[in-house]
Amino acid sequence: MMPLVSIITPSWNVEGLIEETIRSVQDQTFADWELLIADDCSTDRTPAIIAAIGERDPRVKLIRQARNGGPALARQASIDAAQGRYLAFLDSDDLWLPGKLEHQLAFAREKRAALSYTAFRRIDEGNTVTGRLIEVPASLTYDQLLENTAIATLTAMVDREIAGPVVMKNEGYDDFCLWLSILKRGHTAYGLNEDLARYRVRGSSVSSRPVRSAKWVWYIYRNVERLSLIRSSWCFAHWGARAWLKRREF
Repeated sequence: MMPLVSIITPSWNVEGLIEETIRSVQDQTFADWELLIADDCSTDRTPAIIAAIGERDPRVKLIRQARNGGPALARQASIDAAQGRYLAFLDSDDLWLPGKLEHQLAFAREKRAALSYTAFRRIDEGNTVTGRLIEVPASLTYDQLLENTAIATLTAMVDREIAGPVVMKNEGYDDFCLWLSILKRGHTAYGLNEDLARYRVRGSSVSSRPVRSAKWVWYIYRNVERLSLIRSSWCFAHWGARAWLKRREF
């Protein structure tokens, strides 16, 4: 029997997009999942839409945050409620292709991967593909990930039995902090170079501003990972070059 996959999704004011995101999960060829959507005090109809879908499909579960705290705390709320061995991450405006869970779960089990990730394509707000396939390296260690942007949140899957505790840090790029914390334990992340997801580029998304993203990464090097100034500078130069190339792939 294949294990349950718990899908971790934060939401905030995405009433025009959340139903399509949920549908991309419901269309998966692998059906043994639960979708845990932690709503971060939306002021629009997002919670009502999620609740209505959950009434028809009990695998879709709404978690209401008591106060607006940002995506890291919302993700943690979903993680705390998760019943599955595997955690798959999907933001509330992104999409999966139908075979995503089936293909990645088989890959992760074959590799015995604490953390796995896949290739993806970008789309705009009208669902038009805006660039080439964003391919991924076959594997990443902790040291390699410090210099890389390869693990997109909507493609990540964690095996909790192998990875150990999954705890979000309430920082910008909380997902990057999580991947680093898992690999720092000695694990290797494995990449499946298949087109399985769609990352939506929106001007209002929290990761859409490159200068702010760069500041977050530098902060992680110095204050979370406690890297020296020299090593931080070395990693940041490589991270910045890869980030620029990734953005040029539109």
